[in-house]
Amino acid sequence: MIDGTLVRASWRPEPAAEAFVATLLASALERCEPAGGYARRLLELSAVRLRDVVDHLSPADATTWRRAHELGWRPAGAGMLRHADGLFPDLVDDGRAFVAIRTESVEQLLAATGSDAVIEGAAHGPYRRARVFRGAGADLVAVERNGHASCEMPEVPATTIRSARVHLQRFRARRRQFDDVPSGLDHTERLVDAAVAELGPHWACDLFFRAEREYWQAHCAAARLQHARQWQAGIGWANVDHHTYDASRIHFAQTIRVLEKLGYQCRELLYAGHQAGWGSQILEQPVLRSTIFADIDLAPHELDIDFAHRPMQPLERHRRAGLWCVMHGESMLEAGLNHVAGLHDQRALRAQFAGLGQRMMAPFSDFPVLYQELTEGEWRAVDPDRIDALERDGQLGAAEAEDFRSRGAICAHYENIERNDGYKGFNQPGIDGVLSVLDPRRNLAGATAPRDIAGAR
Repeated sequence: MIDGTLVRASWRPEPAAEAFVATLLASALERCEPAGGYARRLLELSAVRLRDVVDHLSPADATTWRRAHELGWRPAGAGMLRHADGLFPDLVDDGRAFVAIRTESVEQLLAATGSDAVIEGAAHGPYRRARVFRGAGADLVAVERNGHASCEMPEVPATTIRSARVHLQRFRARRRQFDDVPSGLDHTERLVDAAVAELGPHWACDLFFRAEREYWQAHCAAARLQHARQWQAGIGWANVDHHTYDASRIHFAQTIRVLEKLGYQCRELLYAGHQAGWGSQILEQPVLRSTIFADIDLAPHELDIDFAHRPMQPLERHRRAGLWCVMHGESMLEAGLNHVAGLHDQRALRAQFAGLGQRMMAPFSDFPVLYQELTEGEWRAVDPDRIDALERDGQLGAAEAEDFRSRGAICAHYENIERNDGYKGFNQPGIDGVLSVLDPRRNLAGATAPRDIAGAR
């Protein structure tokens, strides 16, 4: 716990482990001069720190290996060590020192660095890599993971790779608008079931979220801008920290079920406490090392239940997530992701975005180990029939309803997040504040400006 504010006591900063990683990384970059130059260029182009896209390291030193055990790294199969309690790179015993960084496309990273390295692994397969730079005692390696857990090159039949490409296209082209939500979620679940049956949950999960981010980008100018910058730098969305879903109460359990079929595991629940009004199930995909923040409306008396796995009836009055879903649709369907959080040097991204005309809301987490802020958000027209229904049901007053009919409502954001010392947790009071401000009713003409988050700092 930090200053009595950061929640989930089991997630704590790990400064000694972070210093250990920093030393390994600095030593490798010193012995591979082109890699150090790329690290600086990556920060200048996209405000992404090389540290945030390091997939694994090879120290090539027995003493270092022993020290890693002392700091919490444990065997994870095939000569690999993993730190379970913090966000740290895996360690691999390869016999030669190198830094392996993640990318969405090895070809793009090679193009961005001007490298002519040979790529190992079939195109569109589950794991690919290339030794981008060879230095005097250490190398920079690019790895493209598509749901593959280890650092060993798998043998995958061409027919399976073709199936993966077909499932990706099905996810990209999947129907999202239906006459009723259950039909849409059932359709989505069937597509997921088919992909998991052929490819397993991890590869299917990687393909599903590649399509989810593409759909979200289409509705978020800040996302398109940042992805273009990170594509130019060669990493794509390799720096994603978490994805955020909104779901209405009666469809929350099925949303969670679909995510669990994709290999996500429920990690912890966040509750609104005395402020009430919301809850969130945090899920983690251990192979992809991907996190989901799934939000739902809650009443004060529901703070001690497992709301992710039990039927939830509608509340008399919608809170933020419920109103957002009625206006835009479920995140799993036509609305898409509420936002995606990318790991950054938070000051660098804020300065670069300011120069590009992208405005940020006030930060809702501002700690040495955790910084979070959202872009002001993307507006989207709302179907007037949906507003009419909300007004008839007494969820909106006449003036509120007219404002939403004429101006629409904010639907999507990009999140600037910086994590240090391997901290995996979240800041519940800060989330309380930002979710209050993100309630569509707070963005009506004449309402409190969305940049004002009481107590956000």
